[in-house]
Amino acid sequence: MIPPINGLKVLRELAITHSRNRHPNLPEAARCTKSYNDRTANGLTKCIIDFLNFSGHQAERINCTGKMIDNTKIITDVLGDRRSIGSVKWLPTSGQRGTADISSTIKNKDGIGISVKFEVKIKKDVQSSFQKAYQADIERAGGRYFLCHNFDEFLTYYNSINGK
Repeated sequence: MIPPINGLKVLRELAITHSRNRHPNLPEAARCTKSYNDRTANGLTKCIIDFLNFSGHQAERINCTGKMIDNTKIITDVLGDRRSIGSVKWLPTSGQRGTADISSTIKNKDGIGISVKFEVKIKKDVQSSFQKAYQADIERAGGRYFLCHNFDEFLTYYNSINGK
């Protein structure tokens, strides 16, 4: 039986090692790292990006939300009461619809950089039709695309790329 992976513990140890390498003169008593969790989409995204960057790969978050146009104003009526009027409008993204949450290049065991896109899905989240089309485009072009639901799942996939 394969023992379970405690990915967040591995990440915390990697973060400490990264901190020691980056700031070798900092006393151990003064050293601290971020707390990591994979219970939210933002938390899991940060875990994956930090792990890949600390491990010598390249990873970045991709943001494809549109632009908010705020046409609201605060007015004071004749009785002196303040209220908000107007509306908020969203313009569609200028980026590719359906793009993955994380874009990375991971050096595999043979020293070859592989383009890997990670889509973060927590709990009952499912891919949209745009995300499925984007996944097909990436895989057709020879890249890799992976859905992550938690950090241990990501770490298992990462280890399969690196032959660990």
